Amino acid sequence: MYALIISFLLFTTPFIKEKPSGPTTIQWVSLEEAFILTRENPKKIFIDVYTDWCGWCKKMDKNTFSNPEIAQYINKHYYAVKLNAEQKEDIKLGDRIYKYVANGRSGYNEVAAALLQGKLSYPTIVFLDENFNMIQPLPGYQEPKSLEPIMVYFGENYYKNTSWDDFQKKFISNL
Repeated sequence: MYALIISFLLFTTPFIKEKPSGPTTIQWVSLEEAFILTRENPKKIFIDVYTDWCGWCKKMDKNTFSNPEIAQYINKHYYAVKLNAEQKEDIKLGDRIYKYVANGRSGYNEVAAALLQGKLSYPTIVFLDENFNMIQPLPGYQEPKSLEPIMVYFGENYYKNTSWDDFQKKFISNL
């Protein structure tokens, strides 16, 4: 009986994102800081993998990441990391050190290659769970309207028990 009621509610109730409050700019931290913070207070990780020369990365900073609703949601549900894929400084996560790999006139940091599963495409947003396990990389420029349901889908764990298609059908935007 309870299973029937729960099933009915799951399939008839729209997914409405709660309206977050708080800072209207994203509180970016380094990947190392996120690694430490998630050990103290577990939260998912939202990583913007970019390069300094990427025009779409700059456009996403200006149009998407500056959106107050997007920023507040990310701040509440994730540790937000801005990761320059071409960072030359080592990145230490636990016992592992990720180094810069020279490649012609430029190069990449090993952690970017690992997060992007070898497909160096910018911008790419990477979603990690509270244990730094990959949930999903999301390559390409994202408008606020396209990013909102995706960050809610992962941020509120709908991905664990609801198909993306079912989620999209019921999602109601706050933008």
